Amino acid sequence: MGPLSAPPCTQRIAWKGLLLTASLLNFWNPPTTAQVTIEAQPTKVSKGKDVLLLVHNLPQNLAGYIWYKGQMTDLYHYITSYVVDGQIIIYGPAYSGRETVYSNASLLIQNVTREDAGSYTLHIVKRGDGTRGITGHFTFTLYLETPKPSISSSNLYPREDMEAVSLTCDPETPDASYLWWMNGQSLPMTHSLQLSKNKRTLFLFGVTKYTAGPYECEIRNPASASRSDPVTLNLLPKLPKPYITINNLNPRENKDVLAFTCEPKSENYTYIWWLNGESLPVSPRVKRPNENRILILPSVTRNETGPYQCEIRDRYGGIRSYPVTLNVLYGPDLPRIYPSFTYYHSGENLYLSCFADSNPPAEYSWTINGKFQLSGQKLFIPQITTKHSGLYACSVRNSATGMESSKSVTVKVSGNCFHSSSKYLPSATVQNYFLTLEYKFLITSRSYHWTKNFQNFNEQADTS
Repeated sequence: MGPLSAPPCTQRIAWKGLLLTASLLNFWNPPTTAQVTIEAQPTKVSKGKDVLLLVHNLPQNLAGYIWYKGQMTDLYHYITSYVVDGQIIIYGPAYSGRETVYSNASLLIQNVTREDAGSYTLHIVKRGDGTRGITGHFTFTLYLETPKPSISSSNLYPREDMEAVSLTCDPETPDASYLWWMNGQSLPMTHSLQLSKNKRTLFLFGVTKYTAGPYECEIRNPASASRSDPVTLNLLPKLPKPYITINNLNPRENKDVLAFTCEPKSENYTYIWWLNGESLPVSPRVKRPNENRILILPSVTRNETGPYQCEIRDRYGGIRSYPVTLNVLYGPDLPRIYPSFTYYHSGENLYLSCFADSNPPAEYSWTINGKFQLSGQKLFIPQITTKHSGLYACSVRNSATGMESSKSVTVKVSGNCFHSSSKYLPSATVQNYFLTLEYKFLITSRSYHWTKNFQNFNEQADTS
């Protein structure tokens, strides 16, 4: 390492003392005449070892010097300083307890860590004419010896020409660059080989026998370089994308037998069936002949439309088919007629609607007393009379299933329910009275209440 002056066995001042010391020097900053150089001993520094930043060609007549971590010469990056007069050592906020400063300006860093790598700045102060000092800045970058890298893979057993793989060069090392090699050659950049921004990760899209490796990565900085052991991807045989054939994509509910077949056929594969993303459960309704390649459903309901998938597997993994969804034909179910009440008065509007679950949608028609009225889901008759009383029926039909269903209601239309008389009320105030009609169950009885100016009025009105 070269001769060193022993650290002064004198008082040590905390970093706050720097303010007083600096104020006495009254710095000036022309270029220094000394050819100061800094070197690391040893030149290759490993984690956990010691390194000396040895300063050469120090100028004469020094007043002091300061070491900074990085290239910023501010208080936050201040490590330590040495004042010649009084041999005073001052420590700053960046001092870790592992730095030792010597009178020849050299800096010893013990038990080096990754965080110690980077730039260091030496600020040298010469004595001037007694009133001004001459200062100079010298920057040195410390590089740690690069560790031997290793390659981690997202998948060491990719399917040939099917799966993407990422290779990562470990460990992540600051102030270092990454290089990749394939088959001992510098890596060619193609659409199937792409590097991340910092070049630490290599992406392989659709690995083939030509891009399976071996791969090596290298970590390099100005002081050293290290290369990993080679890694070769183990290609698995390509699995064909399976597909489903079916005897009927439009089965009738609880009537048609369905047969699903997973293609292609091979003795080297096993077959698995999936319904709604879950492995198809064992059921007496489900039959799986020929080693599960064919799936037979003796019947299907509207709740079993799918999607269905089949998967082919070998000992390394599997691949699923595209989903298949059935169009189950069903219905029509028993129709429902709205609204449910069937008692009307002359002059009211009659509005009925009919609905039945069906796939495809059912065809609707209305009859009144057995006579066809109209086609459609809704029936509207304005200002009905007593002649409109009768049996109203909604018929539904599904031409795809050949099924029909109907629902009927009896509509009763009564005449005017009352005519009000106001003989007990002054004609001038009739407009201020309101009649409320309360219907009892099945309108077997009625009661009447009068209000005046929105207040109950106890006098009985003649309703005859």
